[in-house]
Amino acid sequence: MLTISNCLSFLRAPLAFLFLTESTALRILAILLAMITDSVDGYLARRSHSTSKFGAILDPVMDKFFVYFALTVIFFEGKIKMWQAASMISRDFFLCLFGLYLLIVNKWKGFQLQSVRWGKVTTAMQFLVLIGLTLNFVFPSIIFIGFIIFGALAFFELFQISINQSMV
Repeated sequence: MLTISNCLSFLRAPLAFLFLTESTALRILAILLAMITDSVDGYLARRSHSTSKFGAILDPVMDKFFVYFALTVIFFEGKIKMWQAASMISRDFFLCLFGLYLLIVNKWKGFQLQSVRWGKVTTAMQFLVLIGLTLNFVFPSIIFIGFIIFGALAFFELFQISINQSMV
C-alpha cells in the first residue's frame, strides 16, 4: 500500500545518492532529510492509522540502504576505516543472529515485527556519525565500540520480546 508514510520512507533511497556529489552541504542536507523522514513516517502512519507490515519492513530497509550507501562512499573516500564501518552496521549482524534464533526455535512465523529502543538509538547515532564524518570529524574508537554494544542490546531486547510474545 502506497501511503504518505511509505513515500517518506522511499524518499531515503534517492537522498542517499546525494552522497555521490562532493558537496558537503548536499550531503548534510541528505542526512538531515533522512533523519526527518525517518522520524515523521512512523508518526504519520500511526496518526492516520495506516500502519502496515509493508511499512514496518520498508522503514528499516530504507534506513539501512541510506546508511550503507553513505558509509560505502565515505569509506572509499578514506574518511573511515573498515572496522569502524563494520561496527556501525554491527546491529544488523545481531539482527541476523536473532533471525537465525527464530528459525532454530521455529518462532519465525509467529514473531510480530516491531522496532526496538536500541535499534532506534543506533539509527540516530548512525545519522549523527555520518554528519560528523561528512564534516571530516574524527571520532574516538569508543563511539564505534558503542555501535557494537547497542547492537548487542538490540539483540537482547528482541530476545526478551520473543519470550514475552511466547507467553501470550
